[in-house]
Amino acid sequence: MRGRLQLAAGGALTGLFVLAALVSLVWTPHDVASLSIGDRLLPPSASHLLGTDHFGRDMLSMLMVGARTSIAVALVAVGIGMGLGVPLGLLAAANRGRLVDEVAMRANDLVFAFPALVIAILITARFGPSAFNAILAIGIFNIPVFARVTRGGALGLWTLDYILAARVAGKGRLRISLEHILPNILNLLIVQGTIQFSLGILAEAGLSYVGLGAQPPLPSWGRMLADAQTMIYSRPSLAILPGVAIVATVLGLNLMGDGLRDRLDPRLKRGVG
Repeated sequence: MRGRLQLAAGGALTGLFVLAALVSLVWTPHDVASLSIGDRLLPPSASHLLGTDHFGRDMLSMLMVGARTSIAVALVAVGIGMGLGVPLGLLAAANRGRLVDEVAMRANDLVFAFPALVIAILITARFGPSAFNAILAIGIFNIPVFARVTRGGALGLWTLDYILAARVAGKGRLRISLEHILPNILNLLIVQGTIQFSLGILAEAGLSYVGLGAQPPLPSWGRMLADAQTMIYSRPSLAILPGVAIVATVLGLNLMGDGLRDRLDPRLKRGVG
């Protein structure tokens, strides 16, 4: 029962922000690119449900487009990490103890030595700050995460009888990895993907906060927090609203990840009502 409640609550929270991001593709209450200094710092009203910021931009519209930015960056970054990390982990597991395995794992250790923020600094120092470079930095950091999860899950399967039978039948390592190993570790990858998605949103917000992520005029929750810090006492809502959006989205994804783990892990199904 707890797993179902977590999955439902997490899905509802996540779905709310995903819906806001999708709606922002075709409609927002106001244009986020237009400045109206005469309407700056307005309180909530019928025309501006959440008020306006110090440039006169509608806060609800900013939050909607900011959701689109954060979700898009995190989603593409997770896709990069999964698209490169999963094949790398499968390759390492299929060649356990060989040179390929050692090189892949040591390369992962090297990437792990540099947090996403440091990778972003290195990239932006060369190419300049942008949402694309934030995606690249977070994606590079996700590669060893998925490689290790994939390798760890696959290693336990390579010793099972049905894998040995497949090898005796003449199937190669690549075919076994794709036909037998990958389908049986998808539950691990789905749960890990959900977790990395939430961490990607946090990383994007952090990079935008320090000026290494999405650049103006593209709204971002992290950029909104950075812009609001000088008015935290006079207009705290400018910082509270994007902060709550980040917390709620990450909480929803973590709850959904826990719920998916309880539903997909056979060892935990007995405890699910």
